[in-house]
Amino acid sequence: MKSGGSNCGRLEKIKPILAIISLQFGYAGMYIITMVSFKHGMDHWVLATYRHIVATLVMAPFALVFERKIRPKMTLPIFYRLLALGILEPLMDQNFYYIGLKSTSASYTSAFTNALPAVTFILALIFRLETVNFRKIHSVAKVVGTVITLAGAMVMTLYKGPAIEIVKAAHSSFHGGSNTATGQHWVTGTLAIMGSISTWAAFFILQSFTLKIYPAELSLVALICGIGSILNFGVSMIFVRDLSAWKIGMDSGTLAAVYSGVVCSGIAYYIQSIVIKQRGPVFTTSFSPMCMVITAFLGALVLAEKIHLGSIIGAIFIVIGLYSVVWGKSKDVVNPLDEKIVVGQELPITNSVKQTNGDVLGAPMNGREASGAQVNGVATSI
Repeated sequence: MKSGGSNCGRLEKIKPILAIISLQFGYAGMYIITMVSFKHGMDHWVLATYRHIVATLVMAPFALVFERKIRPKMTLPIFYRLLALGILEPLMDQNFYYIGLKSTSASYTSAFTNALPAVTFILALIFRLETVNFRKIHSVAKVVGTVITLAGAMVMTLYKGPAIEIVKAAHSSFHGGSNTATGQHWVTGTLAIMGSISTWAAFFILQSFTLKIYPAELSLVALICGIGSILNFGVSMIFVRDLSAWKIGMDSGTLAAVYSGVVCSGIAYYIQSIVIKQRGPVFTTSFSPMCMVITAFLGALVLAEKIHLGSIIGAIFIVIGLYSVVWGKSKDVVNPLDEKIVVGQELPITNSVKQTNGDVLGAPMNGREASGAQVNGVATSI
């Protein structure tokens, strides 16, 4: 029995890790498919709109069926938070990200997003979701890792360096490699990626607060995607005047909208909501370096992209800093212990009131009441 219980406990601990790792493969595929759709003329405003329409249509039925009894009532404060979430992720983050992806490359964009855990950690500190105690090594590791990660992001921004071609065969077989495009603007793209990271991190923080008052993950995802669809459509009407850009066919643009909508909006938002509730926003963002490695390989193989020396140096700094943060986070067990102490203190107080009012000290007690009676006895003697 003990071995079975320990195995179940280990499985519960591993589940969030496996879920987040699986998402990195999903994101890597999105980088490549999206870049291909852009090369074929897909507009990023249109893609963001279609992406979240698909996500809404996929997730809404599950939310209606499985959460019809547990879905909280909609209130004005909840609606404001949902609106803010729709602005931060489906509207701002997605379009900033697409602008950065079109202006740089898939491998560069995925590498730069490794700064996401550090930005999330800083915001978590500001909103007191994380704590730092400089007397403890793991807390210092989180701070130092954050600084190293940001330094790596600056290296990637300010230093490009010579290009390194990983797969020469791919370059010869793919016509019009991304690095030969004349429309690339690395500074603009980098600034757009930084805006994407900032709004994405803010989305994780606000999502963690929203889940406390709206703990219906499927419904939350469906509402965020629905609001994001409306917002993106409204903005697209301003920036996209060519109606032909909205045509749907059996092409890479439709594939990108369906894939990113189902995998990277619907499923990803849902998994992230569950992991955020269990481990927090910093842990949820801590596995992004895996996406960089996967995307770099696929980008060289499929898109004939060349990785620049500055990206490699910056990525090394980012990975070192990131895992310093992750290690420090793994040693940070203050909050769970505090919660246990609080629970252990509250139960005896409740039992003490019941026993004093009812005067039933000789009555049978269950395990919880017995524990409370022992503590109360000590408290009385004091």
